[in-house]
Amino acid sequence: MRKIRIAPGEYYHIFNRGMSKQIIFHEIKDYLRFVFLIIYFQSPITFINLGRYVEHYVKHRVFNIGSDVKEKILKKRFVELVSFCLMPNHFHLIVKEIDDSGIATYMQRALNSYTKYYNTKYKKSGHLFQGPYKAVHIEDDRQLLYLSTYIHRNPRELPNWKGREVEYVWSSYQDFVSKNRWGEFIQLDIIIGQFKGGSDYKKFVETSTAKLFEEEIGEILFN
Repeated sequence: MRKIRIAPGEYYHIFNRGMSKQIIFHEIKDYLRFVFLIIYFQSPITFINLGRYVEHYVKHRVFNIGSDVKEKILKKRFVELVSFCLMPNHFHLIVKEIDDSGIATYMQRALNSYTKYYNTKYKKSGHLFQGPYKAVHIEDDRQLLYLSTYIHRNPRELPNWKGREVEYVWSSYQDFVSKNRWGEFIQLDIIIGQFKGGSDYKKFVETSTAKLFEEEIGEILFN
C-alpha cells in the first residue's frame, strides 16, 4: 500500500528500476516501445500491434498515429506527462494526476505492457521491475524545477554523455530547449513557462548546483 495519496490536480515524480538493477532497455526498439507507452497510454485508448508503430518510427522518426486518434487521447486522458528520462536500468517521469486513479491506471497499463513485451522478446518470465513504481508528491514550484533539472541531467551518469545531456534522445530535455517532438502529449509549460525560453531553461539546468536535492532523489530511488 502506498504511503502517499495520489490526488487529482497534483504533480508526482514517478520512477522505478529493473529488478536487481538489471538492464530494462537494451536497444533502440526497447526505448521506443517504452516512449510510445508513456506518450500514448495517457488515456484508455487501446492500440493493436505496437511493434508496427515502433518500426514506423525507426524508419520515419515519427509514430504513425492519426490525428483523430490523437484528439481522442487528448480528450480522454486521465494523466498529463510533463517530462521523462529513460536510462538503461531505470526511468523517471513527472506526471500530473487528472482523474482519480489516473496515475495508477497509466502506470499499470504501461508497465504491464512493457513487461510482457520484454519477457516475450528476451525469453524471460516473472517481474521485470523492482516492486511497485515509486511515487513522490511534488510540493511546490521550486521542487518541480529542481526535479526536472535532476531528471534531465540524469544521462551524465552514462559514459560520454556528461555535458551532452540535451542531445540524449530518451529524455524530454531536447523538447524543452528546442522542438517539442510530442506536441500536447507532453505538458512542459508548467516548467518552461517559468523561463524566458528554452535557452534560459538550458542555462538553469547546466548551472544548477542542486547537489542536496540530487542526493535526496538518489536515496529514495536506490534504497
